[in-house]
Amino acid sequence: MKKIVLIVVGLFVALTTFSSCGYNTLVSLDENVQSKWNQVETQYQRRSDLIPNLVSTVKGAANFEKETLTQVIEARAKASQITIDPDKLTEENISKYQAAQGQVTQALGRLMVLTENYPELKATQQFSDLSAQLEGTENRIAVARKDYNEAVQAYNTKVRSFPNNLTAGLFGFSKKAGFKADAGAQNAPKVQF
Repeated sequence: MKKIVLIVVGLFVALTTFSSCGYNTLVSLDENVQSKWNQVETQYQRRSDLIPNLVSTVKGAANFEKETLTQVIEARAKASQITIDPDKLTEENISKYQAAQGQVTQALGRLMVLTENYPELKATQQFSDLSAQLEGTENRIAVARKDYNEAVQAYNTKVRSFPNNLTAGLFGFSKKAGFKADAGAQNAPKVQF
């Protein structure tokens, strides 16, 4: 009887030790994913904060197409309404967030293309500064998304690997979703001269 109790206690200690190590690693990786997600949101917020200044500058410097400005403003408003709890980084939630941010990207792209028709606007220092800040922010967004995807990959690998998958299942750690390329991104743009 003592032998059985010792074996049970030994197994319990061994499972607790192995489980604890995996648990702590999963917690650390989960925190890293949440931190990287916060960086993604920060960069999108930076872009969102630049938009009113850009729209104001364009509106003030040219008799601009109101429809394009309205599209930019509306896309920004819709995108700012979508937030995701870092504990709920599911594929569905990431897709909704990415779609809303994609609408902002498209609207800003149309705005920047239309500014080509207004050389006096492009010549203003304020527009030049805002364009450079917007370009830098888009680069920061790309880096933040890449870092987030790398953190998700490390986390998901750990969650799905044995024996950590047992610990993950026991403590409710589930796979997280990463960003995917935008629809049509695999097609090279057509350039015509």
